[in-house]
Amino acid sequence: MGQPDFELVIGDKNWSSWSLRPWLAMKVAGIPFREIEIRLRQEDTKAQALRHSPSGFIPALKWQGNAIWDSLAISETLADLFPEKKLWPDDPVARAMARSAAAEMHSGFPDLRRDMSMDIISRLPGTGHSEGALANARRVVELWRALRARFGRTAAGDQGFLFGHFTIADAMYAPVVTRFRTYGVDVAKLGDNDGTAKTYMDLMLGLPAFLEWEEDARKQMAARGA
Repeated sequence: MGQPDFELVIGDKNWSSWSLRPWLAMKVAGIPFREIEIRLRQEDTKAQALRHSPSGFIPALKWQGNAIWDSLAISETLADLFPEKKLWPDDPVARAMARSAAAEMHSGFPDLRRDMSMDIISRLPGTGHSEGALANARRVVELWRALRARFGRTAAGDQGFLFGHFTIADAMYAPVVTRFRTYGVDVAKLGDNDGTAKTYMDLMLGLPAFLEWEEDARKQMAARGA
């Protein structure tokens, strides 16, 4: 077998929430790629990123001599190249809602990002529970519950994801699931009165692809003495 057509440039797996998103989408969809890792929080991080990404930010997907930067742009490109993987729902309304949910994650929830940054291997219950971060978390729970109720449970062959089967929307929210676990966010207190959000979190945290990422994060941090 030849080399994969894709190289995905990512940051440290413990911290790089944006890297997790396209990495998870490619793994779950079974799209082969080679990883190029850049260490974050180093003096030369920006310079290293600029070798692969014109924006100087990662992740970046290298394909046919091109660099596609930004997690959502990478995911959209993959959906275009591999329509059979169904990274967006087939139904136009469901697809529009999935794109809306992904875009909201892409541009929103600033307090949650700031106060509960991704730290996969740590357990910091109660930390970062600012008013703004919890308001953002409440909106996430509301969104998960609404999408599952409207598009998940009614989808043929429901697998438990936001739109029945795994989509880019799930990849976009995967880092939030880890944040809720790391910082001990009780989703039941944020409107999850029937356990829909908790069940969804358990599903995402148990994905073989996510478990692979998590194990790599542990190994990387152990190797760095963290």
